[in-house]
Amino acid sequence: MRSTANLGTTLLLVIAFSAATWGQGMTGGLMSPPANVRPPGLKNVGIQQNLNQQIPPDLVFRDETGATVKLANYFHGRPMILTLVYYKCPMLCSEVLAGVASALKPMKLDIGKDFDVVTISFDPHETPQDATASKAEYLKRYGRPGAEKGWHFLTGPQDSIDALTKAAGFQYEYNQQTGQFAHSTAILVLTPEGKIAQYYYGVEFPSKDLRLALVQASQNKIGNVVDQILLYCYHYDPNAGKYGLIISRVLRLAGIATMLILGGFMIFMFRRDAAHHTSGTARTS
Repeated sequence: MRSTANLGTTLLLVIAFSAATWGQGMTGGLMSPPANVRPPGLKNVGIQQNLNQQIPPDLVFRDETGATVKLANYFHGRPMILTLVYYKCPMLCSEVLAGVASALKPMKLDIGKDFDVVTISFDPHETPQDATASKAEYLKRYGRPGAEKGWHFLTGPQDSIDALTKAAGFQYEYNQQTGQFAHSTAILVLTPEGKIAQYYYGVEFPSKDLRLALVQASQNKIGNVVDQILLYCYHYDPNAGKYGLIISRVLRLAGIATMLILGGFMIFMFRRDAAHHTSGTARTS
C-alpha cells in the first residue's frame, strides 16, 4: 500500500519537474548553414550531423603519455563524449572544454566509471606534451578523483584526423594569415560501440540534457528510474540539439499516476473501514 502511494507521488513529482523547460544554450544558432551561404573564408567550416555513423575504431593516435592508441581502446562498454579541439586555440576550444567540465561536475555520473570523455586535437602539429597540459587543467576544473582514467587527451597524424573529422561531420579550415583554425563548436555523445548518438552545440551544455544523452546512449545501462521516466517524457531533437517535452506522454503518465494514487487511497480506506468493522464486532461480542 505504502509503496503504491509512494510510486504515485514520485511520478507526480517527476511530471511537475518535467514541465519546466530545459534549454540548450547554443552559440551560433542551430546546425551550420549550407556552404553556399556561409561567409567568405568559412565555406568549409561547420557541423554536418552524421547520426548513427560509426567512428572508425582503427584510427591511430597518441595519448597524453605519448603511447600509441587506437580509438577502439576507448570503445569498451561505456558511452562517451567526444570533443574535437586544438589545445593551442586562443579562445573557443578552451571555452568548449570548460563548458564540458562545468556540465559534468554536478552530475552524479562519474567519468571513468559511468562514461568516458575523449578529447582529440585536429592540429597534427600538436604533441602529447600539449595534451598533458590541457588534461591537467580540465581535470582540475572537474575535480573528481579517478577522472584521469576516463578523460583522455589525444593527438595524431593528419590522415587519422581527416578520417575522424569526416566521420564526425566536423568541418574546419586553417587560416594561413592568422595561423589559427576556423571551426565550429560542438560535442558528440557516442554509444559504447562508438556510434554517434547526439550532437550538442555551443560552449555551454545543460547538465540535465547531457546526463539524459549519456543514459540514452548507454541503452539504460547507467542512470536510475527517474532518468527512465524523463526519457519517456522527453525526446532528443537533432535539429535543435536538445531534448523536447512530449506532451502526450506526460499526460499519459499523469493519468497513470492519478489512477495509482486514487487506487491506493481507495484500498487504504477499504482496509481502514474493514479494521474498524472488525474492531466494533469484537467489542460487541
